[in-house]
Amino acid sequence: MDWLEMGKELSFRKLAEGSECPEHLKYSFNIKGELRHLDTNEPFVFNYYKNAHENNHKRYQVLGHLIEQYVYQLLERACKLQRVHLPIDATENEPRSFFFMSEKALTNPSSLVVLLQDRGVFRAGQWGQKTIIHEGLEHGTQIPFIQMALHDYGGVIVLNPNDNFIDMKTEEERLSFLTKGQSLSNGQSMGQIPKRCSSSPEEHTIYVWDHFILSKSLAKNVAFIAHGYGGLVFINLLMQRKWEVMSKVYSVAFIDSMHHTQHQVGSNPEMQEWIQKHCREWVTNSKHLDRPTGSLVKVDCPKVSAGTEKYTLAPSYSLQAIFKYLKSTLKAKNMVASPRSPIKTRSTSSKRCSK
Repeated sequence: MDWLEMGKELSFRKLAEGSECPEHLKYSFNIKGELRHLDTNEPFVFNYYKNAHENNHKRYQVLGHLIEQYVYQLLERACKLQRVHLPIDATENEPRSFFFMSEKALTNPSSLVVLLQDRGVFRAGQWGQKTIIHEGLEHGTQIPFIQMALHDYGGVIVLNPNDNFIDMKTEEERLSFLTKGQSLSNGQSMGQIPKRCSSSPEEHTIYVWDHFILSKSLAKNVAFIAHGYGGLVFINLLMQRKWEVMSKVYSVAFIDSMHHTQHQVGSNPEMQEWIQKHCREWVTNSKHLDRPTGSLVKVDCPKVSAGTEKYTLAPSYSLQAIFKYLKSTLKAKNMVASPRSPIKTRSTSSKRCSK
């Protein structure tokens, strides 16, 4: 069954309804994955309440939360991914983060694809919340990437780098708005509770790398697909776990990445050479898909067009080209019989996540 058809069966509006769907959130996804009003079939309208920006914003936040839960359902039921909670030594009442991985993500000896999203309010499985709302599930979610990764490689990990803390006040306001259609009266914030080992995108990514990709995954070939700030997070991982990453990762596809090679890597020629050889970036551009765009930064990776000038659509437009690139680089790697750099263990001075 097509995942969009299964999404229709899951029914987005069931997440928003008690006995019946609240009028202010009377939306659902159609068979094309487009968010539409149940009565008028019109796209989402932000200004539902007249002259009440705060309530409109709260309504938008609630919709984003419902989309978040809906995408999680699609990941688990349509893509058959497993939710893995972090940290692995968390206590029963401790706030926890999580990520998703396929059944064979750790046992597949061949290849593994890791998805690393941009920063924002959206969570695992999304390239962008606004993109889902205005362009649909096929453009805004990572599901097309997940399905292609599962088909071509068998193993996939979907990181959740933006799930960093619990905001107690936001949780209360969300519940109130969902049930009553209005926000709570202004009160004193109850504060934010950080999630240990996932308090930032960088910490989350390093933790999953250390405790799953490096230590448990049997995959000999790991590829990363990183969008926006996710590119900066990957370069940070490369800097923190240099030899491990350079030994295990065979290819990186950046999409409008926010990384800065000269600033992050500095004058390290070995690392610069690795980035040039193993990475490629798809950037928003007026040129046709995959056409070279040129770069003034000689130490950075090659750049090609994403086939669109819209930042929010860059991932979905470059999907086919990215997986074509991953296939070609893997084929080239397998044809070259060159010794791999040995994997070095982390020194005792490496920064570790602790209670």
